[in-house]
Amino acid sequence: MSDRRLRLRAAAALAIAALATAGLTACQADDPSPDAGSSAADPTSSGSASTSPDAAPVTVKASVHKGATDVPVDQVVSVTATDGTISEVRLASTEGAELTGEVAADGSSWTASDRLEPGTSYKLTATAAASDGSTVTKRTKFSTQDLTLDQQTYPSVSPLRGETVGVGMPVIVTFDVPVTDKASFEKHMTVTSTPAQPGSWHWLSDTEAHWRPKTYWKAGTDVHVAVDVNSVSAGNGIYGQEDRDLSFHVGDAHIYKVNAKTDQMKVFSNGKLLRTIPITTGQQPEYTTRSGTKVIIEKFESRDMNSETVGITGADAYNIKGVKYAMRLTYSGEFIHAAPWSVYAQGNSNVSHGCTGMSTDNAGWLFAMSRRGDVVEYTGTDRPMTLDNGYGDWNEPYKTYAQGSALS
Repeated sequence: MSDRRLRLRAAAALAIAALATAGLTACQADDPSPDAGSSAADPTSSGSASTSPDAAPVTVKASVHKGATDVPVDQVVSVTATDGTISEVRLASTEGAELTGEVAADGSSWTASDRLEPGTSYKLTATAAASDGSTVTKRTKFSTQDLTLDQQTYPSVSPLRGETVGVGMPVIVTFDVPVTDKASFEKHMTVTSTPAQPGSWHWLSDTEAHWRPKTYWKAGTDVHVAVDVNSVSAGNGIYGQEDRDLSFHVGDAHIYKVNAKTDQMKVFSNGKLLRTIPITTGQQPEYTTRSGTKVIIEKFESRDMNSETVGITGADAYNIKGVKYAMRLTYSGEFIHAAPWSVYAQGNSNVSHGCTGMSTDNAGWLFAMSRRGDVVEYTGTDRPMTLDNGYGDWNEPYKTYAQGSALS
């Protein structure tokens, strides 16, 4: 072979080698490292991806950073994808408790459906796909702030789960640590019913919120209460401790109408008058029974009654054992109960210390049909019932009552 042909073959071999080297460099540029898919400004990502030379690189970003500690429990974790769509996200504590979430309609983001627990470590794994089917995965570990019990407020709810109540029963939520950001909590407290009835929350204090419908519940209503305040900020560094979720039922419409002037109680059930009962109420002026709308708070088949517990001492004091069929109407001590000692006055005069007394037979009959939440409407005195002395929610016009909402 001539020297000229040898030189041409050598030159061709060098050209082929150069082209091969150039091709290899191009492939490495389009084959991302294990951290590909994260923006340069977000060093918290890790994962792997595969994209075509013509596809824009997919980036995945989480709202919490890798290795972060003391993440606030009210932070709602989210993931966003750029130049791709979310295909899978898993957020779980190291103990295995998973938080579910929802992907946006366009696939560009995922948002957790619940908030975080205090003092807990989490692992987040999120995968997004490019238009060519290639994917990138981001993995993030973080932990949340720890909270003492004094930094958490626990909600208690009344009525009880599954309870049947009267048409005047409000929903009552009490908190063991004060809530100062009431608006934040109220956004996560809902009452729904079948049939639907409008109503409003009303905060009596930093630790107590009531909800009542605009008018008395309709008989037969089913009510659902959701207090979804777990890890929601209550203000002043306090957070909700737990969610509460329950349902209860509204029974027959029992409405008892007491006239302190005529000393009669008319007992209605679903609008039908069942019985008119002779009664006696508070002796005036010292022990005038309050006029207004009251609701039965609790029932006792037998209860000892000591006047000292309500501040009555001296010559007017009393201590009666085993009072039958007692139903509380106010926190200050007004009851409906059997009063065999005052039958002579029942139906004609007022001789009690504020309670509504009746014969033992009538009291037993009324006790048997009554339940917590039944309504007792009083007229005939000039002493008004108040909003916070028992379940006094019906003693304000609804428009005024609704102004007690933190969202009004």
